[in-house]
Amino acid sequence: MNKTSSKKQSLLSRLMNPKYIMVYATVAIFLIIYLFGAINYGDKGFLSLRTLIISMFTENAYYGISAVGMTMVLITGGIDLSVGAVSALTGMIIAYGVAIMNLPPMLCLLFALVIGVGLGLLMGAGIHYLNVPPFIMTLTGMFLTRGICSLMSRESIEINNELIDALAGFKIYIKWWNEDGEWAKIKPICYINFNFILFIVMIIIGTILLQRTRFGRNVYAIGGNEQSAKLMGLPVARTKILVYGFNGFCSVLAGFAYVLYVKSGWNLALQGGELEVITCAVIGGTLMTGGVGYMVGTLFGVLLKSAIPALITFNGNLLSWWGKIATGALLLLFIFIQRVVVVYSNRKKQE
Repeated sequence: MNKTSSKKQSLLSRLMNPKYIMVYATVAIFLIIYLFGAINYGDKGFLSLRTLIISMFTENAYYGISAVGMTMVLITGGIDLSVGAVSALTGMIIAYGVAIMNLPPMLCLLFALVIGVGLGLLMGAGIHYLNVPPFIMTLTGMFLTRGICSLMSRESIEINNELIDALAGFKIYIKWWNEDGEWAKIKPICYINFNFILFIVMIIIGTILLQRTRFGRNVYAIGGNEQSAKLMGLPVARTKILVYGFNGFCSVLAGFAYVLYVKSGWNLALQGGELEVITCAVIGGTLMTGGVGYMVGTLFGVLLKSAIPALITFNGNLLSWWGKIATGALLLLFIFIQRVVVVYSNRKKQE
């Protein structure tokens, strides 16, 4: 009996660990907002699978893909302001290569991956070895990539390619059955596209890297206390550089997803996208001071950020700028919750 009660107490103490509180808050606020939408706009289709998958997943998949890499960067205690520009550069490389140079799109994507990952590794090395603050180093990367985009073209470049069209039009339809049990012959209720699948795959990969590998444990250790990580003999330099390289990889994939969404490249695409990505990670429970963050939280962060514009759309009487105001309020709320969690955790350590 004592063993059973001690096991229950141990499980409860693990579940109530302060590092999980941010994820709980994200999930709880999302459910509250979703319930509000269900009560007020359920009869208008807010509860439909189409709204959940397309409005909250598919249309924001490129932000979610980039947020996977950003989550790792924030866990190390860093930040990356170049993600939106790298995604835009990816779009320009693919558009320019396919439309102007008649190159295969996969070859253009491979070249973009070399550029994006290489830039990420370079910025990570500069941050660690030159002691340049992440804000300054990645701001430099942002200006550099935006400038290259403008040098390539100042006009939008349309992409007409069979492979791009096929990937952009790829859909797995979700159908419902009739009362007689046969598959409905009417129009499918919803579909899953390539961007949705890529987003979920990247969330799974990010979760495995963080939770099931030594690399992930090193990431958390560096974010918790980099000096202690060095004293423990952990590969701090290699880990930080690889984190920024992985973030560059995610940014390129996000740019590819955006290309499939708009089927064009533009030098000013995704301006401010880095702030959207950081917001998804932060309201997903990733601590900006480092050491705490989970991919499932980032997933719900993307959903939570997407639910607000969906509510405004279903309302029909509010301007779209109210979405920015609500997102800012949410971000402020989560910063406050983060501060409370940090203070509570410090007090608990001292006891």
